[in-house]
Amino acid sequence: MLLGGWEAATRLLELPTYVLPPVSGIVQAIVERRAALAAAAGYTGGEALAGYLIGCTIGIGVAVLLALFPWPRRGFVSVATAINSVPVVGYAPLLLLWFGTGIESKIAAVAFAVSFVVFISTLAGLDRVDRRAVDLMRSFGAGKLAILWRLRLPTALPLIAAGMRVSTVRSIIIAIVVEMLGAYGGLGWVIYQAVMQIDFVQVWAAIFVASAISLVFFNLIGLAEWKLVFWR
Repeated sequence: MLLGGWEAATRLLELPTYVLPPVSGIVQAIVERRAALAAAAGYTGGEALAGYLIGCTIGIGVAVLLALFPWPRRGFVSVATAINSVPVVGYAPLLLLWFGTGIESKIAAVAFAVSFVVFISTLAGLDRVDRRAVDLMRSFGAGKLAILWRLRLPTALPLIAAGMRVSTVRSIIIAIVVEMLGAYGGLGWVIYQAVMQIDFVQVWAAIFVASAISLVFFNLIGLAEWKLVFWR
């Protein structure tokens, strides 16, 4: 319905393509340039997936460590929040300087962005455990690791999964933005080149492909969440 209204509006209002191209024109561009767009999508998707997995691992790992050893928690959370108050794009020039214009800088940027979201959601999930349940397990001689594995992590799973699901779309966005600032491949590079050539249909074609990747990624993680957190 939305796409139909878009197509009708561009036809009726006779909008120039640099303002808003018709959906049919965008689809045609995707079909005509499918090989190049597929290669770019694979490049960006690989960066996003690698950074996403690294970021999730770091976020969950650090949150678990702070749950086991809480004494540095307040200072660490404050520093992490201060660092992440700056958009990742603000750190992009540094990442490009440190890691170069290859995939490493994009993976690092995605991991950086994802790790904070997953860290906060994991920490919140670990904190929502029922203290009476913790006291009960301690009364039976359970240690920190046993309580973490048998009680705190299962309790935290819904929030961990939510943080991971939200981060899927963010990972694609970050990868594309950093590609636009410095890369030789990927959807961000395609968008940058198309803008330089004033080819706005190509820009929208790349955006459509990026949206499709994000939607698939989001739904796959949602399916995994539904399988793992089946009691919700």
